[in-house]
Amino acid sequence: MPTFTFNSIFAVFVFVSTAVARFGSGNAIAGAAYFITNDPSGNKVVSVGISSNGQLGSTVRAFSTQGRGQHGNSTGTDALFSQGSVAVNTKAKLLATVNVIFKALFSGKMLKDITSQAGSDTVSLFSINSEDPTRLTLLGRPIPSGGEFPQSVAINSKGTNVCVLNGGKVNGVNCFTTHPVFGLLPRENSVRLLNRNQTTPPFGPAGSLGSIIFSPDDSKVIAAAKGVPPTPGFIASWTVGFDGSLSSQYVKSTPAAGGALPFSLTPIPGTNAILATDPALGFDIFNFRSSGGRSGELEAAAATATTVPGQGAICWSTYSPKSGNFYLIDTGTSIVTEVRLDKNLKATLVKQYQLASGSSILDGEVATIGHNEVSGNNQCVDQSFLYILGAKAASIDVLSVNVPGKATVVQTFAFTSAVKQAGATFSNLNLQGMATYIKN
Repeated sequence: MPTFTFNSIFAVFVFVSTAVARFGSGNAIAGAAYFITNDPSGNKVVSVGISSNGQLGSTVRAFSTQGRGQHGNSTGTDALFSQGSVAVNTKAKLLATVNVIFKALFSGKMLKDITSQAGSDTVSLFSINSEDPTRLTLLGRPIPSGGEFPQSVAINSKGTNVCVLNGGKVNGVNCFTTHPVFGLLPRENSVRLLNRNQTTPPFGPAGSLGSIIFSPDDSKVIAAAKGVPPTPGFIASWTVGFDGSLSSQYVKSTPAAGGALPFSLTPIPGTNAILATDPALGFDIFNFRSSGGRSGELEAAAATATTVPGQGAICWSTYSPKSGNFYLIDTGTSIVTEVRLDKNLKATLVKQYQLASGSSILDGEVATIGHNEVSGNNQCVDQSFLYILGAKAASIDVLSVNVPGKATVVQTFAFTSAVKQAGATFSNLNLQGMATYIKN
């Protein structure tokens, strides 16, 4: 096991912005970050403006999902036991052809945001305004998730297929087609039950479901299911047909020895492998070796497990294209662990970064912002920033993750006042999700 040092990095800026605040000169809006209140009185998507320097706070808005939130059967801050309760498609374009109101809305570059409705068992679809990504528009009505306690959602690369992971008594996956007016529509032959022994709301984290993703080539839907030690969990993989339907049976891949609780699922670029956080020891690697495509036979993945010394509950993961490394988020210790994988998928623990103790850091996502001027040389380069939701602190930590082993906190954005001014009610114990949209 590689050795590494703990390096404490704490926030150097703290901002609280109202819903009507604006960026100062030279910091034009570059995008937005999104999370959900997941509140039983009414779930709302909160959007926070991202400036061209990666910092948050120009505008904070809240949008009703027309659904309700719910907390799982636990006392922790991880209300949904999952990663991906909010997902953003950054590439899909929508063109309205049937209604002039929506023609005006969708004639530009409009993208989609998905958020699951735990308390009302529905999924909502929004369009993102490409000129002002803090503005969302609900498309159609929320659609039943096909199960109970939806936890995680995923959108394929074309923005045509959305799948949800249900984690309650009726659990499994269900998929939908997208429509620019009606939002989400049922997709035939895509309901696949996992038949896990659970309740609604579910108990967890052990024994609960985790996350759902599409493989990078859209040929597979993959979901994580945590075990109850000593019985390990697994990841389930379905082949996606050309019509968006799912194979009738899933292929089960189990962690290597020591792994038990696969939680998040993050594709490893340039491979057919996935990194899954595992709070039983650190993280797992599942290597499918070949994608199999849509017509090839899907086989179980080979697995390895890596221990992160001193980890408390590593549950979330994301990847920075600038540093080429993965960042694992530990809600138990408030530590972010940076991991590098070589071409053979051998892991090296690069460095750890201590965030504010007790902040209950949860979901995180890396966003890369282009055209950032580098001080002193008048050059414009892309920069990657990691946005992490801190539930107990009601804050978002922003870390620069451009250089391996040199992540730095550039901001801690405290949002309580701004979110309340935006009209949202929330409890720290229910806050969930983190997704971003960056303008081209």
